[in-house]
Amino acid sequence: MLIVTGATNARTEAANTKIKHIKRTGRGFRNERNYRSRILLTSAARVAA
Repeated sequence: MLIVTGATNARTEAANTKIKHIKRTGRGFRNERNYRSRILLTSAARVAA
């Protein structure tokens, strides 16, 4: 499809990968507050880098 239209789904795939990675990072937390904090810290570190 790329050759014909020049469009790819790379942005969508990248977003899905980020979401999956954040979910993986949060596994094992029993406390919702700790889970949320971990996700926010992970997201902030990616934005800052």
